[in-house]
Order: sequence, then C-alpha cells, then structure tokens
Amino acid sequence: MLLRRYFVIAICGVFIAAGAVSGQAVKKAVGDEVSFKLDTIVPPVTSITWKQVKGTVTIKAIEWEDGEATTTPNPRFKDITTLDEKTGQMNITNLKLEHSGVYTIDVSGKEQTQRFTLTVMDRVPKPVIETEKLKDKDNTDVVYLNCKYSESITWRNSITWNNSAGETLKVHENKKAITVEKKEGNPENTYTCTLKNEVSEETSDPVHKKDLFNDESSGGSGLIVGIVVAIILIICIVCAVVLYIYNESFKRTMDDCFSRVRGQYTPTSTHGGELADKGSGGKSPEEGAPAK
Repeated sequence: MLLRRYFVIAICGVFIAAGAVSGQAVKKAVGDEVSFKLDTIVPPVTSITWKQVKGTVTIKAIEWEDGEATTTPNPRFKDITTLDEKTGQMNITNLKLEHSGVYTIDVSGKEQTQRFTLTVMDRVPKPVIETEKLKDKDNTDVVYLNCKYSESITWRNSITWNNSAGETLKVHENKKAITVEKKEGNPENTYTCTLKNEVSEETSDPVHKKDLFNDESSGGSGLIVGIVVAIILIICIVCAVVLYIYNESFKRTMDDCFSRVRGQYTPTSTHGGELADKGSGGKSPEEGAPAK
C-alpha cells in the first residue's frame, strides 16, 4: 500500500515537472512574425526580460525595467522586436533561421516556468513544371510532367498535383511526376503542381494540355494547309491554260494584256524622235530650216 502511494506521488511529480517545462511550440517561415505571451502575469511588475536559449548559449532578446526604456541588447533582435510592458507580450518580425530556439521570460527578476519553442523554416520555392516526351515511338502521345524545385530544401515537403477538371491523375510513386495521355481528358485542361511544407506552399504556373502535343498537331495542320494551297494553284493554272486555248475572247484579252506589259517595259526608237520634236518646237526639219 505504501509502495503504491509512492508510485502515485512519483507519477504526479512527473506530470508536474512536465507541466513546468512545457510550453507553446510554434513553427514559422522566414519573413513571418511571432508573438509570445504568458498565460498570466501578476502585478506589480518591475522588470521583464525575454531570453533565447539555443543549445548551451543564452542571449537576451529584449528587456525592460520600470522607469527605463525598452532595450534589445543583441543585434539579432534589434529593430524587429517589441515588448508590451503591461502584458509581457513579445513580438518578433522578419524572422530568420537564427531566431529558432527556446524562449524564456523573467518577470520582476524571477524566471517563469512557461517556455516557448520557435522553429523557423525556409519557405518553399515556386516549382516549375518541365515536360518530357517518351522516346518510344509507340508512345508518342504520352508526356511526363515533372515538378521541379530547388533540391537545397532541408525540411520535409510534399507535392500535390491538380488539374482544372478535377480528374484523377496518374501520379508516379515519388509524386514528383504525372503521366498525361493525349487521348484522355479535355484538351483545354490545365495542370499545376503545389510544393508545400509545414509553414508555406507555392504553386507552379499552369500547363495547358493542348500545348503538350501542339508540335505534332501544328506540323500536321501546316502540311495540310500547304497541300490545299498547292492544289488550288494547280487548278487555277490548268483553268487558265484551257481558257486560253479554247476561248477566243479570253485569248485576245490575255494577248492584249501581255502586249501592254511588253510595251511598258520594252524601249522604242520613237522616244528619241519625240524628244527631238519637242526640242524643235514640234516642227519638222524642213519647217525649222531658214528659207533660201
């Protein structure tokens, strides 16, 4: 019975100790802001000091004493840390990785039991979708979409794929890629990939399905247009030749047109005579000669 009592006391002591060191755990992205505040603060308060504990190093983040101005002793917290003297709330803006750690607070010279754990993480970069067509000739209508991003990210992250129609996607085992088949789905669909970690997420620019296979389609349509134009030209030429041979009116019109074109671009000897006539006032040589 006595042993049982000691066991219960020991268990309660463990919970009390855990409560004494437990506190709020917060994860934030680089550039975010965070606020820490005690559950209760008992007046009168003569001083407040917030500290950052990182490993074996403890530094003051911000402090205040009654009758004195608030100061930030360490450059790490300068110009980004503020304190509410009445509530004891500390606010840190423009967070960086170096702000990660455990934060404690002293009120009127006495360290409080409440702790705050801050983890600052890098934001995920914006991913980019890269396309990869299969080299197998039997699968020319299949394209891989790969979600690419900087591999320097150290925190665990996840990738999700979406399309504009909400269709079920063929996601590869590593979730970094999906398979898109030309014959399936609406050609107007768009695809995006979203990279996410515990504090941030970024979505790629959309990729249109119709653009994934436009090389083949545009090449085929260009060939068709070229063939149609060539056929039309051949028909026009044949019709013109037939009309020229069998239609006298058309033949005379064309001959007259060709004659005018040749006359316009072929020099004649009459030009010189016309110039001579103009130079002599339009008179013949006999009229211009003096009377004997």
